[in-house]
Amino acid sequence: MEIGLVLILVEDPPSGRPSRWDELRAMSLVAEEIGFDTVWIPDELLWRPAEWPGPRGWWECVAIAGAVAASTRRVKVGTWILSALHRNPALTAKVATTLDEITGGRFVLGLGTGHAGTQAEAFGFPMDHLYGRFEEAFRIMLPLLREGRADFDGTYHRAKDLELRPLGPQGTRIPILLGARGPKMLRIAAEHADIWSWYAGDTSEPDQFVPMLADLDRACEEIGRDPASIGRSVGIVVEPTDRSGAADHGMGVPIRGSAEEIAAALASFATIGVTRIETMLWPSDLASVEAMGPVLEALGAGVAAPSAT
Repeated sequence: MEIGLVLILVEDPPSGRPSRWDELRAMSLVAEEIGFDTVWIPDELLWRPAEWPGPRGWWECVAIAGAVAASTRRVKVGTWILSALHRNPALTAKVATTLDEITGGRFVLGLGTGHAGTQAEAFGFPMDHLYGRFEEAFRIMLPLLREGRADFDGTYHRAKDLELRPLGPQGTRIPILLGARGPKMLRIAAEHADIWSWYAGDTSEPDQFVPMLADLDRACEEIGRDPASIGRSVGIVVEPTDRSGAADHGMGVPIRGSAEEIAAALASFATIGVTRIETMLWPSDLASVEAMGPVLEALGAGVAAPSAT
């Protein structure tokens, strides 16, 4: 399995303190040094969870992704997950090729419909027809990213005789990770994605993902795709130090314990068919990233997953 680090760009839920760029850069560089495969940049704007003492804002995804891309040398950099609701689809393809250039071919494009709700309303984004808007956006982005050209006139989006130039090192093969849960999105993922992705809800234990993976298998089988040919990425919450609080702030029950216990818990995801784990650390700071070093070492040494018995 590949193990990724999700940089949490939101203001600290308890205190409202923002993560400064110097801190985010240091976390990215340590993640690269200790062996994470990917650094993921979330695309969120403004959250108002009932469990938090007040609204909390996020740094903008593409700007931070470019900065992380320019600061690192080995680790892959990805968007987790770029919102089709927030951006013009042709410009999104342009963003992807530019980030691919900055990374020297290390970019992974994570895409999703985007969230409706209060953050979309606050920023003036549309809140209706999320699937329809995404489906049209994808009909522009996919040919641009895979063929370099698009011509489309839809209800929500259009591109006229558009050529995507210039292209980065990966050309028309930038990996596409698609966040998909419902049947319509799962079908698009089965048809076109290199990697399927979803995230933890009430708990970060592997069992909650089993029904989702079964739904993905069925979607692949319905279109004649080998289910083994699509990557399977899950986002989970990990508390790698003795500091806790994720569950108290609406992030579900995390994976925690000693480095060996966390490594064994992560290894157990392979038994259900997961090929990538994207870790959201609580708290999101440099000490937590550094604490993942022994976890990655244990995984690299082939730590065993816990027995089913």
